[in-house]
Amino acid sequence: MPSPRRDLGDFGESAARAHLLRAGYTILTSNWRCRIGEIDLVARQGGQLVFVEVRTRRADGPVPPEESLSPTKRRRLLALADAYMSEADLSPETPCRIDLIAIIIDRAGRVARLDHIVSAVEAG
Repeated sequence: MPSPRRDLGDFGESAARAHLLRAGYTILTSNWRCRIGEIDLVARQGGQLVFVEVRTRRADGPVPPEESLSPTKRRRLLALADAYMSEADLSPETPCRIDLIAIIIDRAGRVARLDHIVSAVEAG
């Protein structure tokens, strides 16, 4: 059953997907899941694999979306990227990165701000 939170997330992922397509990315998959979690979007930009975390918040929310990515979530994204590459039988040498798309939705339900932060999560 849909929830307001899930609807907001779905809206944000749709906006992020449209942004990436306009920017020339190829979307490989959405909502890829394994036992440790989910990757919102997996895309390709040229020869680089791009894992995309989408964070969507309402304009009146207490925490901006780009600040909501906890250290635990960052570690999980790194593990998820490794799991995806392993399942897809890709070499560990495959160029890849983890981006963040931070979206603010205004009171009318429109995208007020969309920031694409390239390489937002890096291996420590």
